[in-house]
Amino acid sequence: MLQKLRDKTSGWIATVILGLLIVPFAFVGIEQYLGQRTDNSVAKIDAPPTWWPSAPSFWPVSVFWQHDSIGIDEFRRAFEQERQRQRAQQGEAFDARAFESVDNKRAILDGLIDARVQQLSAQRDGMVVSDAMVRKAIQEVPAFQVDGKFDYTRYKLALASQVPAQNERQFEQVVRESLQQSMVVAGVAGSNFVTAAEMDRLLGLLGERRDASVLPLPPAVADTGAVSAAEIQKWYDGHATTYRAPEAVTIEFVEVNSATLPAPAPADEATLRQRYEQEKNRYTEAEQRLASHILVRVPEGADAAAQKAAEQKATQLAAQAKAPGADFAALARANSDDTGSQAVGGDLGWVSKGMMVGPFESALFAMKAGEISGPVKTEFGWHVIQLRDLKAGAQESFEQVRETLAREQAEADRERAASEFSSRLVDLTLKNPSSLAPAAREMNIPLQKLGPFSRSNAQGVAANPAVLRAAFSDNLIQDGTISDPIELEPGHSVLIRVTSHTPERALTLAQVRDQVIAAVRADRASKAARKDADALLARVKAGESLEAIAASRLLPPPQVLPNVPRGAPVPEASVAEAIFAVAAPAAGKVSVGQSQLADGRVVLFTVSKVTPGDVASMPPAQREMVQQQVAGFGGNDDVRALVSSMRKRVTVTVVERNL
Repeated sequence: MLQKLRDKTSGWIATVILGLLIVPFAFVGIEQYLGQRTDNSVAKIDAPPTWWPSAPSFWPVSVFWQHDSIGIDEFRRAFEQERQRQRAQQGEAFDARAFESVDNKRAILDGLIDARVQQLSAQRDGMVVSDAMVRKAIQEVPAFQVDGKFDYTRYKLALASQVPAQNERQFEQVVRESLQQSMVVAGVAGSNFVTAAEMDRLLGLLGERRDASVLPLPPAVADTGAVSAAEIQKWYDGHATTYRAPEAVTIEFVEVNSATLPAPAPADEATLRQRYEQEKNRYTEAEQRLASHILVRVPEGADAAAQKAAEQKATQLAAQAKAPGADFAALARANSDDTGSQAVGGDLGWVSKGMMVGPFESALFAMKAGEISGPVKTEFGWHVIQLRDLKAGAQESFEQVRETLAREQAEADRERAASEFSSRLVDLTLKNPSSLAPAAREMNIPLQKLGPFSRSNAQGVAANPAVLRAAFSDNLIQDGTISDPIELEPGHSVLIRVTSHTPERALTLAQVRDQVIAAVRADRASKAARKDADALLARVKAGESLEAIAASRLLPPPQVLPNVPRGAPVPEASVAEAIFAVAAPAAGKVSVGQSQLADGRVVLFTVSKVTPGDVASMPPAQREMVQQQVAGFGGNDDVRALVSSMRKRVTVTVVERNL
């Protein structure tokens, strides 16, 4: 059988057929092989080759596409950063459960995708960020400045304090990528402009003033007429969502407050001395050295010849710096490759141990005051170091810090006692998770009750957002178990249990009959008042003045409002908005309109004159500022349109399971 198979497949026709079959199977095989790997991406971005922008993604040539992705770690970092930002902004109102929603995750991911698409577009268009641009961006970061000027020491400390820590080259690469990403959109945003004619028209509208008269009508006359059963039923059926009882719960809870627990005994002398020995470094002022340096940078990947040349240059600079009368600062300004300290003569300020890379630090702390080192090699290149001054470290004695130690130990003891108390309480609740009463009796603390309450009328401890979220959580409602400790403030927490729950429900007509009757009557009164106002408005449109209308109804004369500016709350913002919404009156005529006050009363008004804003009265500097702001608004719209267009030119695949 195998021989027959070999004979059948040895002809040239069979060879061609097999060859054609191999091609698709090869691509399928590759895809299957790659598919077996663990996918650590949250989103994949695929861009067609620049030489075929319209290439379909299903075509085999897609292997030549440009592929990028957003990893789980990158997404998680962005997600946590946004979580911290919103928590700091919203405080106790921050809802951690709502933040974890899928919609919120997609919104954060969309921001990352937009940024990556912008960077990809800049790379494909050949946009390059120069070293000078990177340096300028870094030196303009306020966190790296002291008294408004870039400070190299502050810069190094800031990089070292990041988690994880970054060196200068890593941070420069981050800045470079960020600048590259923003180049296109920044250019588009900055290219928007507003013409002089557009500004004149806008300023004329913004500065427009109107002469108006307003006549508030009296409140609607209360309706006391009978309400039929049919009217009641119709209103109830049409406003069913209005007559609902909100979801409500009743809880029992216990409090653990370190301030009310018995105070622990004061710490003895031995405990305080032991704490002092353990934390001795806190009370030690580290030795500091005032240093300057000259850096001869060695490019990454430089060959031996370049390394040697840099070392020789550093040796020559060291010799010049050691020469009698030499000006080290001048040499640094003329020769140093350290952009952060070059302009200030190589000054690094006061340096403590741990602030500099190992070889630099070892050399600096082995020097004597006034000494200049020979070339010192680090990952950045060769350094010539000058030690200008030093401050010896100092150690505070136990007696000097005893009061601080005692206060801190007492606080620690209180926190530990509260923690142990809370732990014992939790252990007891775990033995009987369906009731707080046994644990409260065992720990001799009161068992308190609260409710029923809804999300909108919670009081006491239930008004705390964290307690409110727990009280209405599905777990506590469905299981009837006890919550974990919920912190109200440091050292003060509660444990709660939902004892009863009433879901949101429709109120029966019998329960709200009086409310429905009142609503029907209020609606009839409002409609009658509106109909009356419409009739009065028709009389004004027919040529009757507001004064005559007021006199016919024995109302106070209308209020005259000359030169009302746009946005003025006269008599209320809604009325002013309506005054500026009507068309400008013809010569000798008035424009007529009506609005409603917050208390429901109707206001009739007329506009007799419109005065455009005086464009020439705005100072040139202020006009320019407004013009830039308006252009900025338009630029932001252009950026959104551009990013949307960029998204359409790439294929984005979201890996939902990794969100």
